[in-house]
Amino acid sequence: MTSPICLLCHSDSTLFCEKPNHLFYKCDTCQGIFRPQHTYFDSQEEKQHYEQHQNDVNDLGYQKFVSPIVEAIVTDFSTVHKGLDFGSGTGPVIAKLLTEKGYSVANYDLFFENIPERLTQKYDFISCCEVMEHFHQPLKEFELLHSMLLPHGKLYCKTEVYRNQTPFEHWYYKNDLTHVFIYQEPTLHWIQKKLQFKKVEIREKIIVFEK
Repeated sequence: MTSPICLLCHSDSTLFCEKPNHLFYKCDTCQGIFRPQHTYFDSQEEKQHYEQHQNDVNDLGYQKFVSPIVEAIVTDFSTVHKGLDFGSGTGPVIAKLLTEKGYSVANYDLFFENIPERLTQKYDFISCCEVMEHFHQPLKEFELLHSMLLPHGKLYCKTEVYRNQTPFEHWYYKNDLTHVFIYQEPTLHWIQKKLQFKKVEIREKIIVFEK
């Protein structure tokens, strides 16, 4: 069987993990780790999966989970700046917390707040919390995110980066069947160079791309 082409950089890949329900390839160029498309949920199955998430915006644990992004935005931008939470899901907690601090933040979600005109506007900052691992077309999605940022704008992402912290076949993060594209540090640097972000900071809990 021929290995699939990487959906981020369109390079060849090599079989990386083959377990029941978990088939992954690793890109030979950008080092992205991804499921082949024939294993993806269809859109209805994917929506039903996300509806099972217990994302209560008033849950203190959920607020703490997103706090690295919220704190970074508050540090870098003032309330005169405009933001977007991309992939806000069933519980748009980032927008809630920032709005309470006086920020203007719009939400967009493919399944739960699909308002296309919000993707035609420009923003000073964009949050993308636990979303990028779900991208079926990661290059297209990152091109969109880059295009929506104003000059000197920042994209704040939260995902689990694979750093060989455990054998991949035992790594918990791969077990979510909607996690179809996993990033390694070289993958993030490839995105930065390809889309000409000024820089990318890979911090302990978040990733920050600056335009």
